[in-house]
Amino acid sequence: MQDGKWGKIQLYTGKGKGKTTAALGTALRAHAKGKKVAFVYFDKGGAHYSEAKILDDLGIDYYRTGLDRINPETNKFRFGVTEADKKEGQKGLAKARELMERGDVDVLVLDEVNISANLGIFSEEEVLEIVKMKPANMELIMTGRDAPQSFMDAADLVTEMKLIKHYFYGGELARDGLDF
Repeated sequence: MQDGKWGKIQLYTGKGKGKTTAALGTALRAHAKGKKVAFVYFDKGGAHYSEAKILDDLGIDYYRTGLDRINPETNKFRFGVTEADKKEGQKGLAKARELMERGDVDVLVLDEVNISANLGIFSEEEVLEIVKMKPANMELIMTGRDAPQSFMDAADLVTEMKLIKHYFYGGELARDGLDF
């Protein structure tokens, strides 16, 4: 039987809703036990993501990178990757490297890192180099749909959120406070 040591890599992927939410729940549990938690948000530069308020209230560090993909007036999503998206992605990778090098974080969440690599905002190899830097006792959580196989191979836990039904496909817009 394992001794319950920290230092695993958790990965949440799939087309279903709940990847960031699962990471937030795990991070909140760790924070409640006095662990230092940090988030690096990839491709989520907008200020309208509701979890920022609770992270602020709890004093949990987070770093947003990426351009805003959700138009706050229409709640519609912007598709495609621009050079500016790639520059923002590099900022996120730099922050993740810095947090790995500092080594004072118990739980590090790389939110939307999977899809960002899949879309070519940065390469799989760049992310894997950072994963290799992970201190032995740091829990790393990686989220986002379309996780590359290499990320799943590196992980100790892989959970796939499977889409069965979603109101979005019936024409419902993303809902503030529930979907972002």
